[in-house]
Amino acid sequence: MKLSLRLLWPLLLALIVLVCLLAPVLPFAEPLKMNMGQRFAAPSAAFPLGQDEMGRDILSRLVFGVRISLFIALSTAVLSALIGTALGIIGGYMRGFSEILTLRAMDVVLCFPPLLLAMLAVTLYGPGPMTLIPVLSVVFVPGFTRIAYSSVLTVRSQDYVEAVRAMGASNGRIMLRTILPNIMGPLLVQVSFVTAAAVVLESGLSFLGLGVVPPSPSLGLMIGTGRAAIAHQPMLLVWPCLALVAMILVLNGVCDLLRDWLDPRSAAGAALSRSSSGA
Repeated sequence: MKLSLRLLWPLLLALIVLVCLLAPVLPFAEPLKMNMGQRFAAPSAAFPLGQDEMGRDILSRLVFGVRISLFIALSTAVLSALIGTALGIIGGYMRGFSEILTLRAMDVVLCFPPLLLAMLAVTLYGPGPMTLIPVLSVVFVPGFTRIAYSSVLTVRSQDYVEAVRAMGASNGRIMLRTILPNIMGPLLVQVSFVTAAAVVLESGLSFLGLGVVPPSPSLGLMIGTGRAAIAHQPMLLVWPCLALVAMILVLNGVCDLLRDWLDPRSAAGAALSRSSSGA
């Protein structure tokens, strides 16, 4: 029963992603359309969560805000995973100068607090999603590099790697076709973790005015404007906070499920393996 309840997390995440993808064609109001005559309007049939300080539909802005946050977070996770995994595999397999260069470069990035590094880069290059994605990717690359590096050190001396090397396979083929598939487990868990962390970091930067540029909807921006208008309409602050908390809970639930699923030593992993084998 406990395992079946935990399977709700990926279903909820799939539902959130589906709604975000279909948001432009779903019957939501235009998130940027203002109606100053309906400022702070109460919930109604047309606007289930009411209207904000500029008369815009709060529900529509929440959906499109989650859409933007997920786009930035997933793009960040994928880009940082590609770069970090490549660096970690090369450093762990080739060793020598490649190992020293890779690890020392990651140590330099880790010297800076993530939020401070992101704020510095966004201040220099300007806010917006196209700035946030590469900046946040740099922040999360060291995590993937270290995980890939340590995993490669574990599998590089295994018999199946030695057998492929003895057959004359090139280093690139060994790293891509032999080593990478065998270290995907912890990397997939890290992708889900980074996605959740990127959502929080993006929301924080948007709250500070260094992320998504108004009038585009963003959970961080909505929290900032809701705080300023809390005396007039406290729910303006409550709704984006609830949406952010819910999204983080779902992403963390998926992260925990992936971790247990990909760890054959755990009870959940064994149960999932038996269920998939029975199917």
